[in-house]
Amino acid sequence: MWVLLLIPTCAAAVLSCLRLVRVAAIADALVEHLPAADRAAGIGLYETAYLAGGPARVVDLALVRMAGLGRLHLAHTGWTTVVDPLGRGRLERALITAIGPEGQCRTAQLKAALATHPTVRDIGDRLAVAGLATPAAVRDRARRAVGHVRYALLTAVAMLLVTVVLNADGRSARTAVAWYALPLVLTGGTLLMARVDVHAYTAWAAPAGQHLLRALRRPHLCRAGAADDLLTAVAMRGPEAVQDPRLRAALIHR
Repeated sequence: MWVLLLIPTCAAAVLSCLRLVRVAAIADALVEHLPAADRAAGIGLYETAYLAGGPARVVDLALVRMAGLGRLHLAHTGWTTVVDPLGRGRLERALITAIGPEGQCRTAQLKAALATHPTVRDIGDRLAVAGLATPAAVRDRARRAVGHVRYALLTAVAMLLVTVVLNADGRSARTAVAWYALPLVLTGGTLLMARVDVHAYTAWAAPAGQHLLRALRRPHLCRAGAADDLLTAVAMRGPEAVQDPRLRAALIHR
């Protein structure tokens, strides 16, 4: 009986691991063809925010910046109100447009809409072309592949428990455990290797971008606490870097 459960479990483990290996090979090949120019050139706060936290971090930074300049009012109750409807750049204009003609909307809805806006996607595309951000296709495939291996591991554990429960005979249970060690070791070992070889491709920043973030973070830590360093802190760490509790609540309100 337990053999009928073992066969699909092993098949799922093998297929998921092979898929992850294939995704890793494709990612390595793409990274080798990325440009090796001076990647620090042209990196501003919004680009730093994207590398550190993706589109959502870019939106948080834009909200904090416009609120600090008095162009938006972020209420801790979860509403964003336009104070100055004149946007000074593409991102600001996109944000004001996303709020709508009434000049007020829920902050959570605004963040979700703006995170998928072409203006924000363009930031990621430019960084990917420069070799700093992980291309969206690579990142999505790597995350899905890792998720499939993790799911195969959990499935193997669940099937093993079911087999042990259904087989009261100690000898049958020991035999099942020995055979189920195959998918467990395969998926577990693959996930451990993925932490080294694939994990970098699941992040927003490519290996070169992560190196740049580490270089930017060191001088930022030396300046930590400066009043004019709020935007840099938000770009690096997100809403948790905001000291004002009401503003921080406005950014994380659901």
